[in-house]
Order: sequence, then structure tokens, then C-alpha cells
Amino acid sequence: MQRIDINRMFRQKPPKRNNLAHPIQETRPMSQSQQNAPEKDRPWLFRTYAGHSTATASNALYRANLEKGQTGLSVAFDLPTQTGYDSDDPRARGEVGKVGVPVAHLGDMRALFADIPLEKMNTSMTINATAPWLLALYIAVAEEQGADISALQGTVQNDIIKEYLSRGTYVCPPKPSLKLITDVAAYCYEAVPKWNPMNVCSYHLQEAGATPEQELAFALATAIAVLDALKGQVPDEDFPRLVGRISFFVNAGIRFVTELCKMRAFVDLWDEICRTRYGVDDPKFRRFRYGVQVNSLGLTEQQPENNVYRILIEMLAVTLSKNARARAVQLPAWNEALGLPRPWDQQWSIRMQQIMAYETDLLEFDDLFDGNPAIDAKVEALKDGARAELAQLDGMGGAIAAIEYMKGRLVESNAERLGRVETGETVVVGVNRWSEGEPSPLMGADGGIMTVDPAVETEQISRLTAWRTERDNEAVKAALAALREAAEAGENVMPPSIAAAKAGATTGEWAGVMRAVFGEYRGPTGVSSAPSNRTEGLEEIREAVDLVSDKLGRRLKFVVGKPGLDGHSNGAEQIAFRARDCGMDIAYEGIRLTPEEIVAGALEQDAHVVGLSILSGSHLPLIEETMQQMRAKGLSHIPVIVGGIIPEEDAARLKEMGVSQVYTPKDFELNRIMMDIVALVEPDTAAA
Repeated sequence: MQRIDINRMFRQKPPKRNNLAHPIQETRPMSQSQQNAPEKDRPWLFRTYAGHSTATASNALYRANLEKGQTGLSVAFDLPTQTGYDSDDPRARGEVGKVGVPVAHLGDMRALFADIPLEKMNTSMTINATAPWLLALYIAVAEEQGADISALQGTVQNDIIKEYLSRGTYVCPPKPSLKLITDVAAYCYEAVPKWNPMNVCSYHLQEAGATPEQELAFALATAIAVLDALKGQVPDEDFPRLVGRISFFVNAGIRFVTELCKMRAFVDLWDEICRTRYGVDDPKFRRFRYGVQVNSLGLTEQQPENNVYRILIEMLAVTLSKNARARAVQLPAWNEALGLPRPWDQQWSIRMQQIMAYETDLLEFDDLFDGNPAIDAKVEALKDGARAELAQLDGMGGAIAAIEYMKGRLVESNAERLGRVETGETVVVGVNRWSEGEPSPLMGADGGIMTVDPAVETEQISRLTAWRTERDNEAVKAALAALREAAEAGENVMPPSIAAAKAGATTGEWAGVMRAVFGEYRGPTGVSSAPSNRTEGLEEIREAVDLVSDKLGRRLKFVVGKPGLDGHSNGAEQIAFRARDCGMDIAYEGIRLTPEEIVAGALEQDAHVVGLSILSGSHLPLIEETMQQMRAKGLSHIPVIVGGIIPEEDAARLKEMGVSQVYTPKDFELNRIMMDIVALVEPDTAAA
């Protein structure tokens, strides 16, 4: 296997413009303007968020992308890895390798980074609940490579608070989870000083519906909670340096000017907080350092080629303003609303960044927006709104105490956003206006996406079984015992986690210790079952619900469930939220339910209809199991509807299993879905 020459890659510079013209132009003297031209800024890190199937397959993708000019890695882990389960755990069924790469032990991490010298790489790992463990595995592999650990550069996202609010891959309750975050930060301060121990992540807050002011405030409140918890863990004189290692991961949506101003507001507010709350005098430790992935929520299944323009415009918001420019950018692929991007799709996103950085003159100029009155006014308005929200959170006791409040605010904001799309107040080209168009030539015989072979899960389990057989199990038991002892004593879990990684422990075993010591947690759903006053525009549906409820002899009961490990709950929340507002009696217990739990809930609640939401690509095995459970419990008469990112051929298979309706992102009209539910449970229709 070819080892990547990172030094050669980073020595490469874009060709001079004159090289593109006739050779004779090389002899012309430089003009005065050329002589006085400022030196170009270094471009940001080019990344793509990638990982799928197996560690070996993901490693090949990483090496190929690096050869194409990508300058940093951004690792996507599968849901079992993110939530602390081994690939052979029953709860991992159907999820292995779907939305990222499975990493169950040191052998997987070795394969993931084979022939990639970690000492010279900048690696971002999107991992939260199991962040200490994945960082421990990364450090163990780096040591095997002979790397100087103190030279490692990169980031673990490690923001568990936003997991409770938006993404759902949490494991333990908030307070012990905050302790794990500070353990990573304190360890990195001593042993891996160039590593960012936390990415305060506002990206998923926006995808969950946050307004710009909420995104600013909720993210900054999270950073404050972490820094407050870190005080006293290092000498006071060194605390500013620890503050300087906190980084951010943000979202850039389609409202270009607002997003640009939001980034400038982030810069100002973070500087203000570092100075006034923490007394950080050195400007370099107050710098707002952030990476970005532009908005995936706004990518459309309809006319997906339009997404290329959306991605480009969103990238401008985080690159044009020099004083608020991202340090790393990863762009989604045009087809991510359809499924897993192919290597060519990721290459296209890398090329977009390279063209912006190397073909344009963007990096030759100072900030283009300083002193602009329209920009300044918008920035100040955003800062005022964020300060008001921060004061509210502070009065509630900070981010940890305000989790339920923030979750409710996000669900409400998202409902308002979706309502504007439904009514046409917010225009989405190709969706609610100009929806008729030519078929996309980009959609080839493969459907325009990559699919993961179902055999991947079986093969991964076989490798895991072999790993357990070949390791020193007594050494693993001793290492896990030491880990538990440290966790129970309140000591830093990073050193014993690294020792457990080297001994051969697995992701599920590490997380099992954390669950045993700290317990598990179910976050708030943000959806109250109480009747709502949000009835404007819903009168016709409410009347239909009342009529069918009268025929049924009781209020129409709608049970909404999320089977599997998928924590992206926005769709399920909005369906439940709208159903409640339409007068239905809803039951929504949140994320990560087993099919057995969902069916038991349908039986207990005496459901008239069951709705299932899955965005992780595991819909076929999980829905099949749910339908089997429904039949076994005598509930086959209850209509089941399913929502998610589901290809047409899979939708046909789901209907063959007995699913009544399948909805995908193109079905944005929630009121139509509500009327479909009414029709499904109409006694006359059912009898017919």
C-alpha cells in the first residue's frame, strides 16, 4: 500500500498566473501594482466529511482525497461507534457502516489511518459521547507509528450538550458527560497541547431550527459551561492558554448576508466573553477559531443539481470576510439529500474549495466588510439578540440547567421555519416554486449515490469476533477495571482509556464502563403532548380530526417512534408537533427505541396509527423487524407510515412489508401528511 507523502502534498503551491499564459510573458517586468500586492493569506484547511462501510474502505477514500488536494481529514463514525455499542450488539443491527465508519477497537483504528502519518495530519473526528475513547485509540495508533504525541493536531467534537438538543448520540447524563469533556481538555493541555479538545458545535443547532441569535447564544453558553467546569484544573496563569484551545464548529445556511454577519458576531462575542468573564488578555487566546460545514438541511431531494449553487453560496459566507474566516471548511456533496456520496461527488466539493482559494484573488485582500454600515448594523442586532438569550440562560443556571428550555425553543423555531416553507413565504427553488424541471443527467444508473453492501455488517462482526479471540482477555479485564476505578474516583479517564485501547478493549466495553458508573439518560423531546394554541391555517384538518375521532369513539391516537440508533429527530418532532396542533392525541417518547419498545407502546397506547422516522439508511431491517413485531402482537390492522431518506426501490419494498405510506424529504407539506393520517384511520375507508 502506498504511503502518502504529506510533506510533498503541503509543499505544493498553485501555479503562478503567468504560467497559464504564453511563455514570452514570463520576461515582462512586474508592474508597480504587482510589486505592491500584499502577500496572499494561507487558505483554510480543505476537508470532506467522510467514512463508510469499513475502516479499510474509508482509509482508501481518505488517501484518494488527500491525493486530490484535500489538506485535512474529517472522520464520520457510524452510529454504533458514536453511541458506544460494538458492531455485534443487537442495538447495532442495520446500522453498521451506514452513516460512517465502524471503529470497535485498536485494530479498526489502525486500518483507518494505515499509511497516513498522523504526526503530519490535521484530523477532525465528529465524535461526542465516546470522544475520550476515540481520542485514546487515535493516540495509541499515533504512538505505534512513532509519532511525537505532543505534535498531534486536530479536533474531537466532544460537545455533548448539543447532542441533547439536536443530534441525539448522547449516552450518559449531562453532569458526568461534562466531566468527560473536561477530562479530555485537561489531558490534552498537558499531553497533546496542539489538539483542540472540544468543538463547540452550533452546526446541528441550526439544522434543528435555531435562529441565528439562538445559534450564537446556545453555542456560547455551551462553551461557558465547559470553561467554568475547567477552572481550577490548571494553574490560573495557564488558564488563558486552555481557553485558547476551545474551538467551534458552525453551520452556514443559505441566507448569505445574515450568515456572514453571524460569523462576525461570533468573533466579537467570543472575544467579549474571554475578556470580561475569564480575564484573558492575550488576543491570540481570545481568537474565535472555527471550522464549518455548510448547511446540509437545505439540500433538496428535488432538482438536486441546484444544491451545487447552494453549497457555493454558503461557502462564501464563511470565507469572504477575512476577520471571520473559517480555519477549516468541509462541504457536503450535491447529492447528500439522496444518500451516501460517491468519491466523484466528494471530489467535486473539494474542487469548489480549491477554485475559490487558488483561482480567485480572495486571499489577497484585507477584510472586505469592515466599516460597511449595513453589515455593522446586522452584526450589532445579532449580538444584542444573542446577549439577551445568554442572559436568559445564565439566569436559569447555565446551559446544563437549561437543556429542556433550549430543546423546546429549537422545536418551536423549526416549526415556524417549516411553516414558512409550506406557505411559500420562504422560497425553496425546485421545491415550493418552479418544481417542474428536466430530469437530472447526474442521476446515473446507480441512482446518483453510493450504497453500502449489507454484507459489510457481517464481515465487521467477524473481524470483531476474531479480535476478541486473539487479544489478551485478562489484560483487557484489568484495564477495564482500572478505567472503572478511575471513573468512580473522579479521576481523569484519559490515561486509563489509552491503556484500555492498547490492551485491546472495544468501544462497547469502554462505553459499558461509563454506563455502569454514570448511568444512562433520555433527553427531552421538546414536544409537549398538551393541547396547543397554534391553530392558524389548520382549521380544516382539525375539523377532519374531530370528525374521525367521533367515529372512532375517542381521540385519534398517533404514536410516533424512532427505531434504531438514529438521533436526528427533527422530522419526528415536527410530525408530532403538527399532529398535536391538528388535534390528535400524540405519543412521542424520543429517539433510540427498539422495535419491541415501539410496538409495546403502540399496544399500550391503543394506537390508531404508528409513524416511524429513520434517517440513517437502516430503514429496511428495522422496519421489517417492527412489522414482524406488529403482526406477532396482533396489531397488523394498525396503519404504519414511515419517513426518512428512502430511495424509491426501498419505498416499494417497505410497502410490500405492509407499510401504508412512505414519505421522503420531498414531502415537505406536513398538512397533507396530516390529512393522509386522517384518511388512513377513517372507519369507512378501513372497512372498504
